[in-house]
Amino acid sequence: MLNSHKIVVVMPAYNAARTLRQTYDEVMAHGIVDLVIVVDDASHDETVTIARTLPDVQVEVHPENRGYGANQKTCYRLALAAGADIVIMIHPDYQYTPVASRLYPCVLASRILGGGALRGGMPWWKYVSNRLLTFVENLLIGAKLSEYHTGYRAFSRQLLERLPLEANSNDFVFDNQILAQIIALGCAIGEVTCPARYMPEASSINFRRSVRYGLGCLGTALRFRLARWGLAQPIV
Repeated sequence: MLNSHKIVVVMPAYNAARTLRQTYDEVMAHGIVDLVIVVDDASHDETVTIARTLPDVQVEVHPENRGYGANQKTCYRLALAAGADIVIMIHPDYQYTPVASRLYPCVLASRILGGGALRGGMPWWKYVSNRLLTFVENLLIGAKLSEYHTGYRAFSRQLLERLPLEANSNDFVFDNQILAQIIALGCAIGEVTCPARYMPEASSINFRRSVRYGLGCLGTALRFRLARWGLAQPIV
């Protein structure tokens, strides 16, 4: 609990056995998290076995791989059903150093603010892609975020209940769509500096899927701009 608000951390997991326990331990060390929900997207390792040994953890297993976006949809549905007032999503790959704030309905932990990405070992091509995508997205969407691609986010219950989560992609571009929808609703997004770690055991999408994700991000931003001009359906 934090100021009488129930805090639920959700972890969309896929083959996260090597880093799940470390991420869990660091999250719980803050002493304010009431429940951790791990949604496993048909992993091939011991992710589920490990998750079921951890206290205050609810485990949900997709019988077949449904995709990162579909995983998050399950995460948020379960968190709301569990009575969460604040929902924090963090990848269980131990890249992000654990965030909760009631000043904004959405808070992003940014690897870019403070230069944490490069210091943490982010590959140069990912850093350059992140910066270019973020620049174009800010131009089209009219926001001033330092990055749209962090895997560490906090949401208020009231905000999640307003978002059309099920209408979004089941793939990685889900992350981008949800931010565009929050901005379209006129809700403020806060950002905090977050150190990051890059290591062999941390999960990552390959180059081909990264390209597809980048194109999806640009498509989302373009649709947002067209909707603002009245040339496309509103994104919310």
